[in-house]
Amino acid sequence: MTELAWIVLGGLLMSAIAMVGGLTTILRPATLDRLLLPLVSLAAGTLLGGAFFHMLPEAMEALDPLHAATWLAAGFTSFLALEQFLHWHHSHREAPGGQEPVTYLILLGDALHNFAGGLGIASAFLVDARVGLMAWLAAVAHEVPQELGDFGILVHGGWTRRRALLWNFLSALTFPLGAILAYALSQRVPVTGLVAYGAGTFIYIAASDLVPEIKAQKDLRGTLINFCYFAAGLGFMLGLALWFRP
Repeated sequence: MTELAWIVLGGLLMSAIAMVGGLTTILRPATLDRLLLPLVSLAAGTLLGGAFFHMLPEAMEALDPLHAATWLAAGFTSFLALEQFLHWHHSHREAPGGQEPVTYLILLGDALHNFAGGLGIASAFLVDARVGLMAWLAAVAHEVPQELGDFGILVHGGWTRRRALLWNFLSALTFPLGAILAYALSQRVPVTGLVAYGAGTFIYIAASDLVPEIKAQKDLRGTLINFCYFAAGLGFMLGLALWFRP
């Protein structure tokens, strides 16, 4: 397939994953609680593995280390700024109707996150289809628990299940928009820089949002299970990097 075909297909499939939130309608709450933290742990491992073993090495082959590190820091910092803004906006906004304002912030944050993810992953496809596929797989591992959690927050905040699914899907469409923009800008912007930028966003999500959730587990058995899932995600991405090494 052509680069554009990979980018469009990957973007549309990523948007379709937003519908996974519908599983919360058929899973018992206790079952969902058991699945969520292991999935978050797996996602943290695959995100870090995708960043460190695939995206960052590819960027550093094309850029000097300082430029690659600068793009990575830009990705990390921009997601920190986005999250800080969303927290500030929520704390300065009145909240009639319970948690309703939080639901809109969830959708806004998800849309911006998906847009930036589309930029980074499409750039990875433009550099090398294998690197793009690894980045896409890492993003998928993160999207599944995130979408399950987001859907639960929307429903808890007063949305109907149908409306929550629809708006979750619409917010996910910013992923292919970002991906297509990356393709359009690829002749003017160094795409390897955007790959390092994407790696920075992956590292931020894993280190800031996911790892603290894993560490919050109190009992020893749960801690060991979550660590094993984290290590499995990291090991899987390392194994793929070694397998596809030229």
